[in-house]
Amino acid sequence: MLAKVVSFGLKGVDGYKVDIETDVSNGLPRFEIVGLADTAIKEAKERVRSGIKNSAFEYPTKRITVNLAPADMKKEGAIYDLGIAVGILSCNFDYGIKREKEFAYIGELSFDGSVKKVKGVLPLLISARKLGFKKFIIPKENLIEASFITGIEVYGVQSLIETVKFLTGEINIEPVKPCKFEEISSKQVYSLDFSHVKGQKQAKRALEIAAAGGHNLLMIGPPGSGKSMLAKCFPSILPDMTFEEALEVTKIHSIAGELDLKKGIVCTRPFRSPHHTASTVSLTGGGSNSKPGEISLAHNGVLFLDEFPEYSRQTIETLRQPLEDGVITVARSNATITYPANFMLIASMNPCPCGNYGSKDRECKCSPSQINKYLSKLSGPIMDRIDIHIEVDNVTYEQLKSQSEEESSAEIKKRVDKARERQLERFKNDKNYSNAKMSAVQTKKYCKLDEAGEELLKNAFERLKLSARAHDRLLRVARTIADLEGKESIEAKHIAEAISYRTLDRKYF
Repeated sequence: MLAKVVSFGLKGVDGYKVDIETDVSNGLPRFEIVGLADTAIKEAKERVRSGIKNSAFEYPTKRITVNLAPADMKKEGAIYDLGIAVGILSCNFDYGIKREKEFAYIGELSFDGSVKKVKGVLPLLISARKLGFKKFIIPKENLIEASFITGIEVYGVQSLIETVKFLTGEINIEPVKPCKFEEISSKQVYSLDFSHVKGQKQAKRALEIAAAGGHNLLMIGPPGSGKSMLAKCFPSILPDMTFEEALEVTKIHSIAGELDLKKGIVCTRPFRSPHHTASTVSLTGGGSNSKPGEISLAHNGVLFLDEFPEYSRQTIETLRQPLEDGVITVARSNATITYPANFMLIASMNPCPCGNYGSKDRECKCSPSQINKYLSKLSGPIMDRIDIHIEVDNVTYEQLKSQSEEESSAEIKKRVDKARERQLERFKNDKNYSNAKMSAVQTKKYCKLDEAGEELLKNAFERLKLSARAHDRLLRVARTIADLEGKESIEAKHIAEAISYRTLDRKYF
């Protein structure tokens, strides 16, 4: 007796069809799973056997062979359990299962026959929809996640018994009702606000520019000057995510197992802040299962690296390619997977080991060699990829105790949103969302300068010995400053401000 049902597997953030072919024939009792399955799948025979028996179904004392096709692609995880169990039970005509081929199955089985939640449901369903599949049976715990995908019918089940009764028509299960992203995204609440930060007008201005254009930023200053506080307030001024951006982020978080299943979707821009002891693999992704790393989990959001030079040199250097390309390719012996990594880098650091080098009112106790060794952890190519460099000094007592109201994040965000709207209109035919991601061709097209601006940029290029990359990034920052002012053309004052954010690497490095 042969049964064939459909499931889906994951490769990176994309799903692919997996045919579960089950053959139950006479012979010595045996259960084999073939098709390049990992350990978790090979152990499925124990979960499936116990799940069938404890659901009051008869487990066939025959030779059972399950093939997961295509056989040349490595399969991982326990998401095929439900499909395998349905395939085995479909071979027994006594149960009257006749609709098994109408659905695709995703779910892990417990020994008691209950269907447990799994990772990666959202990307699996999106890929399946592209391939033309319309009906799915998944764990009930994953239903909210699936409710944001339109054009398909998704049925949630809690047990194998419930699944079989649904397939035989004994019970009726309603498909999940679609959820509206707008209703959830409008409820965003941030615990930190720029109104809580006293002083630091220059830093706030730089962060506003970074948010408006999607630029990378580095803050240099002594301990206690408020660098971490500023960075943690930064998400509150970022533009709201579109539904398409939210789906991209949710796919990655679902694969990593970090998705809040009560919400079902990530509606706020991610803010990832790994400790400086984080390994290279945890940052970039990979490992035995080639999972997404911190830079992918920060996709369409912010990666905050506090105490930047304290990260290992190798870890910092791995940021080069994703900062330039917006993706990270994880190459391992068993797979090569590309994950999205279009993030904004916000980094902070002290200017020296003691933190007081260059301070107005504190004495630095570090030797020149100690300072040089500390700063040399950041290479020229990495600094070149950071658009904005700013100094953050300690606030005065008067500023700290001032009763004057600081500008709130909501007010800053209004200006950021208007600047982003101009960019979306500008790039509507270019598949781009921010100034920071402009290509060289787009930079040349949209960042034209007048004579005064050209002369100013030329002098800065020669005096600061800028690279071609730094030249283009400076133009993009100037374009964002002009957008914040609502100007169509870049003026000399916009270039001058952009240049002021490129001088610290010449001072310290």
